[in-house]
Amino acid sequence: MVTAKDSIAALSSGRLPAGVAVIRVSGPKTRFVIETIAGGTVKDRFTTLRKLKTPDGSLIDQGLVLFFPGPGSFTGEDVAEFHVHGSRAVAAKMLETITGFEGVRHAEPGEFTRRAFLNGKLDLVETEALADLVNAETEAQRRFAVRNAEGAQSALYSSWRRRLIHARAMIEAEIDFADEEDVPGSVSDAVWADVTAMIAEIERHIQGFKAAEIIRDGFEVVILGAPNAGKSSLFNALARREAAIVTDEPGTTRDLLEVVLDLNGMRVPIVDTAGLREPVGKVETIGIERARAKAGGADLVLLLEDMIDPQPVGEVPTGVPLLKIGTKADLTGTLKGSYDLVISSKDGSGLSGLLDEIAGRAAAAIGDVGDVLPSRLRHVELLKEAKDFLVAAASGARQELRAEELRLASDRLGRIVGAVDVEDMLDVIFSQFCIGK
Repeated sequence: MVTAKDSIAALSSGRLPAGVAVIRVSGPKTRFVIETIAGGTVKDRFTTLRKLKTPDGSLIDQGLVLFFPGPGSFTGEDVAEFHVHGSRAVAAKMLETITGFEGVRHAEPGEFTRRAFLNGKLDLVETEALADLVNAETEAQRRFAVRNAEGAQSALYSSWRRRLIHARAMIEAEIDFADEEDVPGSVSDAVWADVTAMIAEIERHIQGFKAAEIIRDGFEVVILGAPNAGKSSLFNALARREAAIVTDEPGTTRDLLEVVLDLNGMRVPIVDTAGLREPVGKVETIGIERARAKAGGADLVLLLEDMIDPQPVGEVPTGVPLLKIGTKADLTGTLKGSYDLVISSKDGSGLSGLLDEIAGRAAAAIGDVGDVLPSRLRHVELLKEAKDFLVAAASGARQELRAEELRLASDRLGRIVGAVDVEDMLDVIFSQFCIGK
């Protein structure tokens, strides 16, 4: 039976085999586990080299051991780490030995971080930021996650919540003690002015979610064009491998192909699509429909045109930033038509300029990574609810009802950081973590 009183253990380092494997233990049996396997007491917070043995005295490995007494640990409980040689056999034997003790079991995904949250070491926003940090692939993602893991988001939401609690207290005091001389009637004027300002602050913050999505999911670039316009050639050139089939036969690409680039620390997915023309079959029709749909949701569309033999592509998505690009510059000799950029995937001319343009647009879309942005749709939904309650409070007539709207808005902000009951969200949030974290 799984209980929070159990001690837990897991491999917390990367995929094996590796140079070193780190095995983490947390819970009330941690000190007993480390002293039994390491053969004696270990000085708190000091790295010690020990021979690690099973309870019957068989040698498992020689490695480093550390002990962090609670509450001054990541989880808030006693925590131990064993740094052993990173073979599958050593790690398996260590885990088998550790979980062989009564009251010690294998950790579930995210259980170490969940215990940190339950013991008040992290709030929910910091927990989600930690998941982002573990999964970060680019420098922009890392910086964004680090800032939020340090508490920037939590501090903003908590400050709004404190202002609302104060506002509610002032309004309720005015209601309850309206006849008292030390409760001036002008209090409510200041309160509602601050609430109005907060509505605008929350609205601006919500608008930053698009930038946060681009940081986390990437600045998506979709390549469009007629058949044989050079889409797959450009795709392969950007991917630096033969990711798409390139032939003179029209309609070679039927499905969406994607490669992810890291441009100046930003995640940029590049999507190759089917050539836009009057389809000649059912499969190609589906491919063209997918191409247009994908382009409609892109952050940037590259519309390619063969400068030697331009072909019509019909309608292109509106409302999406678009670069018109002339291809096969190595064959034209001179610029034909009006294009934003001219490239040759064959000799590479113009590609560096194209990548610089994409990187610049991605950076502009993200803005300052140091800005505090809502990093989850969950945050945005609760912020919108809080804003709606504040709008209702600011425009209400009866002070009692307006105070209740303030309470509801404060509750929604509290739910973001986990200051009020959020038990129904915990399983979803912590399932994002790997075992050992």
